[in-house]
Amino acid sequence: MQEISQVYIDGRFVEPHGTELFDLHNPTTGEVFGRVRLGDVEDARAAIAAARRAFPAWSRSTKTERIALLHRLFEVMDARKDDLLDAIILEYGAPISRATWMAAHASNSFMEAARTLEKFDLTRQIGTAEVIMQPVGVVGLITPWNSNAGFICSKLAYALAAGCTAVIKPSEMSAAQTQVVLEALHEASAPPGLFNIVNGRGDVVGAEITANPSISKISFTGSTAVGKAILRGAAETLKRVTLELGGKSPTVILEDAEFAKAIPLALEAGFVNSGQACIAGSRILVPASRLDEAIAEIKTAIRKVKAGAPRDADTTIGPMVSQTQYQRVQRYIRLGIEAGVTVVAGGEGHPDGLGGYFVKPTIFANVTNDMTIAREEIFGPVLCVLTYEDEAEAIAIANDTPYGLQAYVISSNPDRASAVANQIDAGRVVINGAPHDPAVPFGGFKQSGIGREYGVFGLQAYLEPKAILGSKRS
Repeated sequence: MQEISQVYIDGRFVEPHGTELFDLHNPTTGEVFGRVRLGDVEDARAAIAAARRAFPAWSRSTKTERIALLHRLFEVMDARKDDLLDAIILEYGAPISRATWMAAHASNSFMEAARTLEKFDLTRQIGTAEVIMQPVGVVGLITPWNSNAGFICSKLAYALAAGCTAVIKPSEMSAAQTQVVLEALHEASAPPGLFNIVNGRGDVVGAEITANPSISKISFTGSTAVGKAILRGAAETLKRVTLELGGKSPTVILEDAEFAKAIPLALEAGFVNSGQACIAGSRILVPASRLDEAIAEIKTAIRKVKAGAPRDADTTIGPMVSQTQYQRVQRYIRLGIEAGVTVVAGGEGHPDGLGGYFVKPTIFANVTNDMTIAREEIFGPVLCVLTYEDEAEAIAIANDTPYGLQAYVISSNPDRASAVANQIDAGRVVINGAPHDPAVPFGGFKQSGIGREYGVFGLQAYLEPKAILGSKRS
């Protein structure tokens, strides 16, 4: 039984004031493998105070000093990526291919932030004024369970690059990953208080971070409902807020696409991270005239989609993170069936031979965009196939959603794909399966969030421009 009984405040592992114990489950089996002791409001306040004490010195650090620390943080995280991989598989159940990427993404985030800072001008001359990009202050970073370690590292990397200090509230469901990250980051010997991490509940530790006047900015990744609550709470002290929230991403397969290639790409986008991804392409749009062909290709492609043991190299779909999430996905599958859609693959229950929190990879056809399964974020391996008559209708359906995080366009004509991509309201549009670029801004339109992360835009989110007129340099 793994026992995680400390939080990290002011450069030290300390026993929290909070006493609540939270069970950690292996989603592959459903069994409890450990417990974490959760921090409370007092712990959150202690962490905020430590970050506030550390801020004056770090905010005046040079670009060279910040880059050097980011390099050290990369090195210590990279040295523990195998341990992090094990924790991700144990605690989250990600397939080995995905878990490997997730572990590398955590460490690589520090190098990406260092590269961005290196090329970024923290001071510039504009007209008669010297404009200084000043760190916003102490920041609160709140991370989700579907990529906990990666979000801790990526948010922290850009906050430190900007000269901010941080208080991090990771998902309590991801405490094993958090522990590996903490142990690694501690080895970098950063000045005390630069980053502080408190395991705890969102309505306790997260609420204190949101309300505390010493926090100048919040960066949150999670559900739209919680994001709205944070935005309301942060308004009281006019905190700066970056929110990366939900999605109901469309994958638009244009009429000229070669379906033998397009359908596997669409399933890959839809089932990414076992469907537990805000960027998942969960609405697949195909020409009505080619629906039968699309279904035939889906039935062929789904044979290569395997739910199974995370360490099996052939596994592409892992379990849901919890029993609650499993039940949520089952409810949506029932709603789809009750709506009279065509079940192309999957359905209710566990896949054959699997227990735990595994869900059958499910694909519905003859879905219309007004159905609940096409409107709400399911956050599991459940995809909807919708049809359109022409390109204009495809774009209209793609945009007919309260979300706008990511979208996908597949076509044999790159120029046509780009023209369609330009008309879709989403923070990112991926053409023909283009790979992730860590320097490109990430965030959403509409109810998918506010602000951007990664690269120059991610760095600027932690900075405030200050204009000095009449200085000797002006």
